[in-house]
Amino acid sequence: MAQLSDENGSRPRKNPIRHVLLLSLDGMHSLDLASLIKYRPESALAKLSLHGVTYSNASTSFPCNSWPGLLSMVTGGSPNVTGVIFENSYDRSLSAPASDCSKIGTVIFDSSIDKNRDAVDGGGGIDSNKLPKDPKKGCTPVFPHNFIRVNTIFEVIRRSGGRTAWSDKHPAYDFVNGPSGTGVDDLFTPEVRSFRGLKNTELYDDLKVAAILNEINGRDHTGTREVGVPTIFGMNFQAISVAQKTAGGGYVDGSGRMSASLEGALVHTDESLEKIMSKLRERNLLDSTLVIITAKHGDSPIDPTKLKHANLELIPKTVASVHEGLLAGLEQDGSVALLWLSDQDRTADVVNALRKIQEEAGIQEIYSGESLKLLFNDPKSDPRVPDIIIQPTPGQIYVDIGSTFIAEHGGSANTDRNVPLLIYHPRFGRQEIKFPVQTSQIAPSILKALGLNPFTLDAVRIENTPLLPGLDFGQLQRSVPSPGRK
Repeated sequence: MAQLSDENGSRPRKNPIRHVLLLSLDGMHSLDLASLIKYRPESALAKLSLHGVTYSNASTSFPCNSWPGLLSMVTGGSPNVTGVIFENSYDRSLSAPASDCSKIGTVIFDSSIDKNRDAVDGGGGIDSNKLPKDPKKGCTPVFPHNFIRVNTIFEVIRRSGGRTAWSDKHPAYDFVNGPSGTGVDDLFTPEVRSFRGLKNTELYDDLKVAAILNEINGRDHTGTREVGVPTIFGMNFQAISVAQKTAGGGYVDGSGRMSASLEGALVHTDESLEKIMSKLRERNLLDSTLVIITAKHGDSPIDPTKLKHANLELIPKTVASVHEGLLAGLEQDGSVALLWLSDQDRTADVVNALRKIQEEAGIQEIYSGESLKLLFNDPKSDPRVPDIIIQPTPGQIYVDIGSTFIAEHGGSANTDRNVPLLIYHPRFGRQEIKFPVQTSQIAPSILKALGLNPFTLDAVRIENTPLLPGLDFGQLQRSVPSPGRK
């Protein structure tokens, strides 16, 4: 591997950590990790916790959709600086796909941008004809990586001489490349929609685990080219989230007891982690690798008695009652609803109308005006920020009519946002930190671990994102790995 250098080209002092493996166990809660450690002490995750810092009060982004959830980890920033509020969202400044850009305002990246979403490779990747267009840049297509406003750890590490790799669930995860479009040397994005059902989803995870094992062996994700072990690499797991959402699965009660299918998905994922750790051990890479385990999001509700499917017609009908055509964009997805208005000066009128149906519509909290601006950019100056964000009552989810889903994600509920965060290194002692932390603190901590400057990340500079507490990388630098370690 090339020697990493900082942004000035100078070499950092000797640093034993030369690789970081980032793993997102999508859907998993901090409670799930705690239960696994207690009741399955021989599990891979329980063993990792013996030499890991566990953050029991870690929160992912809000909204906690997959895109902002992952971007939090790899940029160090909130949706305010990444510019990504949700995977399916709206942008007032862009134009619709296949248009002449004479009109602005369009839905962004609704996960249907594959050439063929039923094919494992997405039919060859992203179809540029399905992408929104930017009227300010000659009406050119906006690829996911163009949409990101700040750089990623992949860009920083690659620019510093390190190799980068990542694997995720759609070709649209091109966004991890960052604004340069070239952050990831080896991006593997098999289309998860081509794998239907829980058992097939486990096979899907296996496909990406095989890629990780190839990368640990110093090859590309296909195993066909010798390229060296990446400096930063990782993947997301899908099986836990699918088991949480699927009818007949999920949790037995509000205490977090798991159904057989959810427990099976967790065990399968844990066994995959054991394969990965065994391969690192076989390749003598444990001392030189920092392993980070977390999740983009949890899923709500845990308590099955709280589950309620929202009436998807109530909100749009209510907005239309204020004025026809007032709703420019609406995203009712998972456990959050986002509204963009064609006339932003009517926001207070819409909020008043929504409050009249608050109980019927299962609305717990309405963010708008000053309450929204406490958390997000001003929607009148940022074309991507909704005018209104609705948090439903605990347990209510927005899913398609006829859906059998029993859980979803996206909102601000603790069961959506309280995700596991475990950072392992064989030289760490066991430590549990209950102080609240954010997954955005992962990105600067990764750069610090590699001896790079965290402030080379745009989001870290803008939001002053702190490092995760309790990680003594200086101790590791003073304890140099024994000869022969890679």
